[in-house]
Amino acid sequence: MATIANIIAGPWRAVLVLGVTQILAWGAIYYPPVLTVPRIAADRGWSMAFAMGGFSLALLTAGLASPRVGRLIDRYGGHRVMPVGSLIAAAGLALLCYAAHPAAYLAVWTLLGAATAASLYDPAFATLGRIFGAAARRPITALTLAGGFASTVSWPTTHVLLEAFDWRGTYLVYAALLAFIAAPLLAFALPRMRADSLPRPDEEVSPPETVLLPKGWPFALVAAAFAAYAFVPSGLSAHLLAVFGRAGIDAATVVAIGPAQVAARIGELLFASRIHPLNVARFAVGLLLAGFALLALLGFSVAAAASFALMFGMANGLITIARGAVPLALFGAAGYGHLIGRIGGAFLLMQAIAPLALAFVAERAADSMVLAVVAVFALVSFLGFMAIRRPGSGH
Repeated sequence: MATIANIIAGPWRAVLVLGVTQILAWGAIYYPPVLTVPRIAADRGWSMAFAMGGFSLALLTAGLASPRVGRLIDRYGGHRVMPVGSLIAAAGLALLCYAAHPAAYLAVWTLLGAATAASLYDPAFATLGRIFGAAARRPITALTLAGGFASTVSWPTTHVLLEAFDWRGTYLVYAALLAFIAAPLLAFALPRMRADSLPRPDEEVSPPETVLLPKGWPFALVAAAFAAYAFVPSGLSAHLLAVFGRAGIDAATVVAIGPAQVAARIGELLFASRIHPLNVARFAVGLLLAGFALLALLGFSVAAAASFALMFGMANGLITIARGAVPLALFGAAGYGHLIGRIGGAFLLMQAIAPLALAFVAERAADSMVLAVVAVFALVSFLGFMAIRRPGSGH
């Protein structure tokens, strides 16, 4: 386990640096649009669909750029790639304030998509994989604990900034935070070392297993399982509040999702570090399916909705860890950045598609059908994880 000494002077400093910068990146790029885009649409005279389409375009761009970013981190390190992502994001947020023409607006979101690919969890996981090698699972879990607080910090902060400075001032503040805090931290404080082939004596690492080749059916199943799951949080984050609201359930019920994510990550760190991450992923998606079954059996009661929110939050918290840990355990640390970028690319593409697809369903069918569509994607994810076979074992 890490000590104060190797947090400050050793590789574990990466977790501290990335923890701070992930909160800033998620808080500046990913979470504000739900609050800022309605104001942008009203100010520019655009439809909400078009204005939010810019954010979807950013996610699509991030998905396309993610494999390339991962390869760059493998070659040059996160301390060189991620600061560039922060600076591009800062420029994009600043330019967003002046993008009055629709084409310029979409172009800026495309730029922000490239920055997203170099700023959020996937490049951070790739950086930890490069630094820690096969021992990266515990650092990844610790990082997701910090990242879990991003929405808790971002939404209240964004609300306060919007009241004080409107959306333009809000984005300029976030641009300054990325340019003058996140980028320097990543450039100068992120460790430069790269893991060698031997585990460090201060890490609790299981004996190495034979790894799979990151191609063919094994890789396709892993990428498909995570991509199918990506539809769930992206779609529900856009529609769950409205679905519960139409059922007469208070919005505060959904607040349980955030603490449940953090609690699940703490539980994984304390009690499940020796369980294969593939089994953690299976348990997480199975728990989510149980939540959907609960809603189907009990309907939209307050108790069922609260239980679903808790189960969804726990599943999402565990899957975030599994996104970094499963590829590492199955395919090994060699070329991990490019590998996580390939998986992250499909994940981000599905995140971009889900809200629009569910909006189409919601306009034409009942809320129960919206949840049923999401549940089908969760089931596909579960079947994908169940079909994956670990190397050298029968399960």
